[in-house]
Amino acid sequence: MVNWDTTALIFPGQASQEVGMGKDFAETYPVARETFEQADDLLGFSLSTMCWEGPEDDLNQTINTQPAVYVTSMAIWRVLQQEVPDIKPAWVAGHSLGEFTALTVAGAMSFEEGVQLVYKRSSLMQEAGDQNPGAMAALLGLDTDKVIELCQTVSDETGKVVVLANDNCPGQAVVSGDIEAVERLVAVASDAGAKRALVLAVSVAAHSPLMSSALPDFHKKLDATTLHEPQIPVYGNVSAAPLNTVADIRQELDHQLTQTVRWTESMQAIIEAGAETFIEVGSKDILSGLVKRIDRKKTRITLNTTEALKAFLDT
Repeated sequence: MVNWDTTALIFPGQASQEVGMGKDFAETYPVARETFEQADDLLGFSLSTMCWEGPEDDLNQTINTQPAVYVTSMAIWRVLQQEVPDIKPAWVAGHSLGEFTALTVAGAMSFEEGVQLVYKRSSLMQEAGDQNPGAMAALLGLDTDKVIELCQTVSDETGKVVVLANDNCPGQAVVSGDIEAVERLVAVASDAGAKRALVLAVSVAAHSPLMSSALPDFHKKLDATTLHEPQIPVYGNVSAAPLNTVADIRQELDHQLTQTVRWTESMQAIIEAGAETFIEVGSKDILSGLVKRIDRKKTRITLNTTEALKAFLDT
């Protein structure tokens, strides 16, 4: 078993969804099934059916994706708690939407309020995307400063906004903004040195000023959510630093919708604090791949299936 004093748990965000997510856990562990049932009751529709059976198009809608990813990670976390009663990671972090999972695991909010806050966030982001259609694109092979410079150049040229949305790992960034600006950036990226640039299959310009219309109502919902000081250090996306107080958390989540996800810096900060092992809790294994690119010497474990969990428990 791992040394929890040097272990961080990381939780995925949007893009980690897939039909069938969490189904094997729900079929094997009653606590996982109960987690999905609890979420279904809170939301008033069968999120579990959408997770396990699709249709994929519905699951990929932002309004559904975010609660699906959150609930799946929480179901796996609850199984992990049950199977490893003395579990206490030294740090937690989540990528974008995954930050809400990290905060729940750290005791900063209840699962019930987490489900409702995440669903409000996803609904508002979907509405903002409908009101201000945008785009996102992945860039490979450029450093962060170059991406920021390219965004500024294209914004000046087009008069439309495009910004760095995610600094995922060295050489991998995501930009977000107006459709025209994102398409223009993709067109000129290779001339700037990018190895690859492609528009992503999303209609919501997450982590950009195009999400600003969602802020007032999200702030009201966040204000009405009961928060507590985290019992485990949570590293924020916006600050790339620990969120030690309720005020820190409120400020982080208020800014997160429109600001850059500083994932590389967050992981580097946790490594600097002493992390040797990163355990990804949730569907797919996207974050484990990013950690490998950030520091390949660190141990990476992915708990995305019951088979993976069994192998972990047997070590």
